[in-house]
Amino acid sequence: MRRIIFIIAVTFAFSSCENKSKVEKAVEKIPVELKVERFDELFFENSPKDLDKLKKEFPFFFPKGTPDSVWLEKMQNPLWRELYTEVQKKYSNFEPVKKELTTLFKHIKYYFPKTKTPKIITVISEMDYNNKVIYADSLVIISLELYLGKEHKFYQFPKYLKQNFEQKQILPDVISSFSTQKIIPVSEKNLLSQMIYFGKQLYIKDILLPDYSDADKMGYMPEQIKWCEENESYMWRYFLENEMLYSDDQKLNIRFINPAPFSKFYLEIDNESPGRVGAWIGWQMVRSFMKNNEVSLQEMLKMNAKELFEKSKYKPKKNVE
Repeated sequence: MRRIIFIIAVTFAFSSCENKSKVEKAVEKIPVELKVERFDELFFENSPKDLDKLKKEFPFFFPKGTPDSVWLEKMQNPLWRELYTEVQKKYSNFEPVKKELTTLFKHIKYYFPKTKTPKIITVISEMDYNNKVIYADSLVIISLELYLGKEHKFYQFPKYLKQNFEQKQILPDVISSFSTQKIIPVSEKNLLSQMIYFGKQLYIKDILLPDYSDADKMGYMPEQIKWCEENESYMWRYFLENEMLYSDDQKLNIRFINPAPFSKFYLEIDNESPGRVGAWIGWQMVRSFMKNNEVSLQEMLKMNAKELFEKSKYKPKKNVE
């Protein structure tokens, strides 16, 4: 009997790999011409007399009403120039990242054929960690100063934020911004809707970043993913027993969805838990739904949270003792 089960498992694994291989081969053949413009280099390498030329070429970076003196001061400010030097140390050769982005947009073309390949523009901005990447139809703007490595001397941020200031997070951040255009915005205010929304976002990362780990997709450390896996059943029982799924209490988003150093169960496990565990459980729900239903990706992204949850047949894995 064990031999039969083993053979079935191996056959299933081989079939899954074969299907994945077919998808990847199809993805590789998709033509993508990716254009990258290094606005950060143009801004800090050009002389002040070239400012007008830059303003004409990149008008969206120069709000009307802002005097030229602001930009001229920034061009020559020692702190900004030091930051530019640090960015250049890591990204003077952007080709490796461009290659990864090209592969990503091939996957996007495969799963979202109508999507036009945008122009990539790199910038050095104000370290706005809530907008590390902005995906806006024909443009993707990447703030390189937020991908210098979590231990960089310039980062005076909490650990849970700094851990995502790595080059490896550029692609997941591009997808996070991209997904806001593909997922129907949340209309209900309950916790389940938020869980499913971010679960959909993470599922998009599953298909667009097949070689990335769950930790990288989630923006976790490996041990944080392990904690979630080992405590999945416990967390789920907590949500059910406290009737949280359909609660409109917006404090629940702060406790379980928003970026934070840990999630707030108000129990001893808080200090061990990572933030955003609600999004992680929503991800498992969406994975379960796609496994148990013959539904296209686009159809799933349009579904409301309640229907998706009810059809997901989601069952958390038992706690690991």
